[in-house]
Amino acid sequence: MATKYKRILLKLSGEALMGEQDFGIDPKVLDRVGAEIKQLIDNDIQVALVIGGGNIFRGMSLAASGMNRTTGDHMGMLATVINALALQDAIEHQGLRVRVMSALAIHQVCEDYIRRRAVRHLEKGRVVIFAAGTGNPFFTTDTAASLRGTEIDADIVLKGTKVDGIYTADPMKDASATMYEKLGYDEVIENKLGVMDTTAMVLCRDNNIPVRVFNMNKPGLMLKIASGEEIGTLVE
Repeated sequence: MATKYKRILLKLSGEALMGEQDFGIDPKVLDRVGAEIKQLIDNDIQVALVIGGGNIFRGMSLAASGMNRTTGDHMGMLATVINALALQDAIEHQGLRVRVMSALAIHQVCEDYIRRRAVRHLEKGRVVIFAAGTGNPFFTTDTAASLRGTEIDADIVLKGTKVDGIYTADPMKDASATMYEKLGYDEVIENKLGVMDTTAMVLCRDNNIPVRVFNMNKPGLMLKIASGEEIGTLVE
């Protein structure tokens, strides 16, 4: 199959791994994500992932309750490592080779993040999962996705969400909300559309990396997007 993109950075929220559960990780979601990534690899598309940790722990929530924000954010980074290891196992069950690279040094369970090594893994057809965000407090995993996407020269950042794209309002709360097919980076920032935080969007803008927001709960969309189909909302 002819594909439009050769190297993709996929951003998944931790909440996406919950499936129908209230917290934790749903094995069915892991299996589905693993199968979709296999479709991409089978079509010679290089795949890197950044995963959030909100299904396990969210640092900002406890910071609002009085916990030191830096401590909370470090706990959130460790939650992303747990999710990355779960994803690694699911993707390996598809017969693929996977490397987890952490921005925090946890040598017993994963590699340190080194940009050149990450690119080499991708060139060898391995799936690379970037864990622990940027390794710094006060930065979201959306910013980590934009940063890693820039560093590895990704052709596009795909952001998987629970809705079909970016809307004029929250479609879960406002039935009259309509979906944008295409937006400029500055439109997203100025209108505070909330799909990614400002730092993440500015990084993509300044490095000319398009962002496509799509519904990760609909099977098969990743490969369709990689093939050039106009699905979800494109920000460029």
